[in-house]
Amino acid sequence: MSFTTLIDAATLQSHLANPDWRVVDVRHLLSETGYGERAYAEAHIPGAVFMHCDRDLSGPMTGCNGRHPLPDRGRLIARLGDFGIGPRTQVVVYDDAQGMIACRLWWLMRWLGHEAVAVLDGGLQAWQAAGGAMTAALPSWPPTEFVVAAPLTVLVTVGEVQAALGSSDMQIVDARAPDRFRGENETLDPVGGHIPGAINRFFRDNLEADGRFKAPAQLRAEWLARLAGIAPERVVHQCGSGVSACHNQLAMAVAGLGGSGLYAGSWSEWCAGAARPVVR
Repeated sequence: MSFTTLIDAATLQSHLANPDWRVVDVRHLLSETGYGERAYAEAHIPGAVFMHCDRDLSGPMTGCNGRHPLPDRGRLIARLGDFGIGPRTQVVVYDDAQGMIACRLWWLMRWLGHEAVAVLDGGLQAWQAAGGAMTAALPSWPPTEFVVAAPLTVLVTVGEVQAALGSSDMQIVDARAPDRFRGENETLDPVGGHIPGAINRFFRDNLEADGRFKAPAQLRAEWLARLAGIAPERVVHQCGSGVSACHNQLAMAVAGLGGSGLYAGSWSEWCAGAARPVVR
């Protein structure tokens, strides 16, 4: 059995010694980019490797491609192979930020066609609450070849978003907080507002108070109500930089509403083009 969306702490504990499983720590703070590495060095789930949101899960910024451009595919593939992640490896990703960063790697691996990847539900907090062990010991996994397969998700470009403005072909769903969606309290990007026609679903609304994802039936009911008849295949997720948007895509997958896409450049790419329309 493979896990393709979420996994709980108890299940991970029972498979921690399985050499065909790989745990990836992606802790990160936008305001302090060295935090994740320091936290990992101090203590992490046994056997976990570390991947950095900026260096491993993102590519270089040009000033017009957003704050977290997609990484170079070849470099990401090589990095995964270095950690011994092959075609049959079950990958479990965790952070301590309500899954916001972990979902980015979940999406990236699906982009490369790897289905057996799941996010630790509730993150490191849930692991520790369940009595999970922590260690500072660095793992040593034999490298292997990561095999790319057909993408399991849809990547949407800024040109495609622009071309669909005003049509019913695409429904943008913005994962940012409601105030940022309205164009208020914008501190991360130089322009506040949202893409015309977008609707808002704050990614944290996918979670219970303890940081775990809501039950599939509840997520399904909430998403169907928010989409109001819009087919999942027409949905394209975005956020500020293409990170928390992946959280919404995972929530839809948990709810059995697959087929949505991701506009990876998101608001930070969109607002970098002065001619692109903005709604506040």
